[in-house]
Amino acid sequence: MTLAEALREKLASWKPAGAGRHSWGEAFPAAGWEVQLAADHSDVVGCLAWELTLTRTADAPPGATLKGWAAGVAGRASGLLEDLKLIEADAERDEAVLRSDEPTKKGAVAGYYEVRLYGLTKAVVRRYQADTAAGTRREQVAFALTHEVLSQLAGDIADAAG
Repeated sequence: MTLAEALREKLASWKPAGAGRHSWGEAFPAAGWEVQLAADHSDVVGCLAWELTLTRTADAPPGATLKGWAAGVAGRASGLLEDLKLIEADAERDEAVLRSDEPTKKGAVAGYYEVRLYGLTKAVVRRYQADTAAGTRREQVAFALTHEVLSQLAGDIADAAG
């Protein structure tokens, strides 16, 4: 069973109680990853995600590189409102940043995804928005995804890592 398939099953049964942000996490030893999800709402179909984090629990494949992982994520990540592109791969800090290639605009407000890779061990997915007309600073916002899309995204990120 792939990470995406195993995660989809687990998310379908996650039923947080009460209002507010909830966190869920699970290790998937067969896939070599742990998944953490913070969400403002979750139901049988999907969730209003705040942050998705994948942490590698197995050794990275031989020859894997941060830039290669980042390029793989940009080429594989599916189901989001916008495609991702590599913005920066900083070898000195061992971090890479991917963002939406074309932010979605609603009036003067632009929204985009950001994926940060930390070495070959961790990926964090968030969404931000900013009012471009007012020149406001960006702020993190929740993003709605079905469990199917969220699981596929996690699988795409993990698979791109090798």
